[in-house]
Amino acid sequence: MASQASSEAPAPGYSVPVPALPKLGRTWYERGALYWLCRARTAVFIILVMGLFGLFAGGLYAGFREELPSAVRAVWDAVQVVGACGALVWGWVKQRRGHREALLNPPAPEETLRAKRDHDGRVPGRIAMGRLLVIIAAPVMPAFAGYLAGWLAAWATVREYPSEVGARRWLEEHRSGT
Repeated sequence: MASQASSEAPAPGYSVPVPALPKLGRTWYERGALYWLCRARTAVFIILVMGLFGLFAGGLYAGFREELPSAVRAVWDAVQVVGACGALVWGWVKQRRGHREALLNPPAPEETLRAKRDHDGRVPGRIAMGRLLVIIAAPVMPAFAGYLAGWLAAWATVREYPSEVGARRWLEEHRSGT
């Protein structure tokens, strides 16, 4: 990794308060039991999301598959298995590359909060658009599920989030008086 862990950051008693981050609060600073509980909670949630999306994708694909002629099903299933495995790896690699780039230029705490608010504001529109796309994508849902599983697994298993690195750098800058 390009940065030291937050737990290795010095903790002298300066007057600058530790900034709170979305979903982690101020636990990121000491990385104690509460921090790891937050991370574990996120991992369990991600596993549930991947499982439910996998069931949904499998059910949608099964409905599409029933409409195919029996001679084509075996070939189509093999293509889907290869596509899903490739998409899983692609999702993992894409997330890790994005994470590495984000670590090189991590967001400051206020940028993290702004990005979270912007993301939350876009969610309803994306859900509406996603409903239409799901119907169109039924024939290749296993590949979508593979990509999502790879991306989420890579996101949940990082050592440190870019928001933590950015908050630690911001804290160091403001404590040193620059």
